[in-house]
Amino acid sequence: KSANPQWREQFDFHYFSDRKDILDIQVWRKDNKKHEELLGTCHVDITALPTKQTNCLELPLEKHPGSLLMLIAVAPCTGVSISDLCVCPLGDPNERQQISQRYCIKNSFRDIKDIGFLQVKVLKAVDLMAADFSGKSDPFCVLELGNDMLQTHTVYKNLNPEWNKVFTFPIKDIHDVLEVTVFDEDGDKPPDFLGKVAIPLLSV
Repeated sequence: KSANPQWREQFDFHYFSDRKDILDIQVWRKDNKKHEELLGTCHVDITALPTKQTNCLELPLEKHPGSLLMLIAVAPCTGVSISDLCVCPLGDPNERQQISQRYCIKNSFRDIKDIGFLQVKVLKAVDLMAADFSGKSDPFCVLELGNDMLQTHTVYKNLNPEWNKVFTFPIKDIHDVLEVTVFDEDGDKPPDFLGKVAIPLLSV
């Protein structure tokens, strides 16, 4: 019930050089659970923004009244990685020892914001639901921790896909929940949901 909403939420997007450089933003209105209406869109060219500083942008909505006020910062990505199973970042014993030393009890208060990090190996899925008429699916896996999101590549025409990827997330809140969702890629249409599991960090 507001024409001037304030969200004050922060989202972290991991920008890799092989991805597109445009940030697409959509504003939606909900009447009820079933009805949604698009109130406008805007786009930000990430490559045009100065790095290592917070950019305050007022973005007019295209073909609709209103604007968005956003703070966007482009900074070097630390603590986040995607790698193949054969080059797992924690596979080196020397690196494991350095990390153990970094997070030992006597160093706990050296950097309050450095809580730790989570490493997830996404190996494979088994007996997925068939989402296509051919009796197959084109599955990919999305990992979300807080407002961080990373995803695997798509394995086409397969109900037992193997991804063999290693994902590393910095932990910002020990009470966060890791959500792992499997989708079926559906061309230009929104992906189909194939399943989900939620893992509280405190249970690891």
